[in-house]
Amino acid sequence: MTASPPVLRLSAGPDVTGEYEEKRSRFVAVLRRCDDEEGARALIAGLRAAHPTARHHCSAFTVDVPGAGPIERSNDDGEPSGTAGTPMLEALRGSGLTGVCAVVVRWFGGTKLGTGGLARAYSAAVNEAVEQAWRDGRVVEVTRTPAWATSVDHAVAGGLEAALRSAGARILDVDYGRRVGFTVAGRFDVIAPILATRTSGGAEWAEAGVATTETAATRPDMES
Repeated sequence: MTASPPVLRLSAGPDVTGEYEEKRSRFVAVLRRCDDEEGARALIAGLRAAHPTARHHCSAFTVDVPGAGPIERSNDDGEPSGTAGTPMLEALRGSGLTGVCAVVVRWFGGTKLGTGGLARAYSAAVNEAVEQAWRDGRVVEVTRTPAWATSVDHAVAGGLEAALRSAGARILDVDYGRRVGFTVAGRFDVIAPILATRTSGGAEWAEAGVATTETAATRPDMES
């Protein structure tokens, strides 16, 4: 088991919005962190109920599936085919965000925009919401790292913990009982020899799932 490449997501919190207007038509984009299709569909249904007078509630989302490719969906909600959902999905792909749903609520201003105008407007609304997420510090880098568990004698526990921390492993839990149980997130090729050395081969690591870490993201175009 190895660590997954980091991905960009919205941090937990309220929805992020962005707005675009053209020829008196309003396009309000709402972004929400979603872990699955059900969460995405809940946002779509909620905005449809909250804004029943809007002409369209177009949507796009991309959610990760462990061990497989992402699930991506889009919907034009009555706009000409390919003028709303697809540009919105492309905007999400371009942002690098995953595990996110975008809904753009449109109020018609009385003037038709044409297929090109619609595509630009829906894309622009989503891009504005993404920009707002960066401005608000709401974009995080999520890393999934294998977790491992073991138990050792009290006599070696202190030295083991210090060595693990020094090597960059993340201590998730320490349980003091008859023996001392450790749950650790880290690379196996790093933590395995530490445990072997500290216990003279008397303990082994067992897989204990996956630990998720979220840190504030640095925008790619701002990196030096």
